[in-house]
Amino acid sequence: MYQPAAFTEDRPEVLHELIRQSPLGLLVSAGSHGLMADSIPFLVYPDEGETGVLRAHLARANPHVAALRDASDCLVAFTGPQGYITPSWYAAKAEHGKVVPTWNYAAVHVQGPPRVIDDTAWLRNLVGDLTQSQEHGRATPWAVDDAPADFIDGMLRAIIGVEIPIRRIEGKFKMSQNRAMPDRVGVVRGLRAERVPNEPLAALVALRGDVPDA
Repeated sequence: MYQPAAFTEDRPEVLHELIRQSPLGLLVSAGSHGLMADSIPFLVYPDEGETGVLRAHLARANPHVAALRDASDCLVAFTGPQGYITPSWYAAKAEHGKVVPTWNYAAVHVQGPPRVIDDTAWLRNLVGDLTQSQEHGRATPWAVDDAPADFIDGMLRAIIGVEIPIRRIEGKFKMSQNRAMPDRVGVVRGLRAERVPNEPLAALVALRGDVPDA
C-alpha cells in the first residue's frame, strides 16, 4: 500500500476497529490456480496470535477454497468510509484556483498464511459470532438457533472456513490531512451538505484533520 506519512495509520486497535465497522473484505490469493479474489465478511479476533486472527467462511463449491489450500500467503483488503472530494469545497479555490479533485478513503490491508478449516463445530461457532456481530443491538435480534437445527446443519455442510493469522497489517486514512485547515473545514461542511450527506466520511475528516467545532 502506498503510504504517505500524513495518511499512515499503524495502531492495531484502530485498524481492528475499521475491520469491525467494515467487515466485508476482498480476499485475494495468487498461486498455481492464478489470481483469485472474493468479497466475504470477516471477523477479527485481536487477542489471538501475535497481532490477531481473521476468520471467515466460503461456499464449499467456491474454487477459491482449493487455491487457499495451496497458498502460502494471501491479502485481505478492507475499505471504510470513502467518497469524492470536489475542489469547490476548498477555500484555496477562491484564493488561487490551483486545486484538483481527489478521493478520500480509509483502508486496511491484512496479509497472512491462510488455513482452510473443515470442522462443523468450528464453523458453527464462527457463524454464531458473525451473526451476533451484526444482530447485536437490533430490537429483535435473530440468532442461529432460531432456525431449525437440521436446516442449519445443511447450511454448515455447504460452507468451509478460512483462518488467517495476521502476519502484517497496515492502514491508510486519507482524510485531507495534507490540506490547510480552511480546506479541511470546507470538506467537512461540503460532505455534510451533500444531497445525501456522507456523515461517516465527514466525521473521519474532522477527527483526522483536527477540524474545530465539527
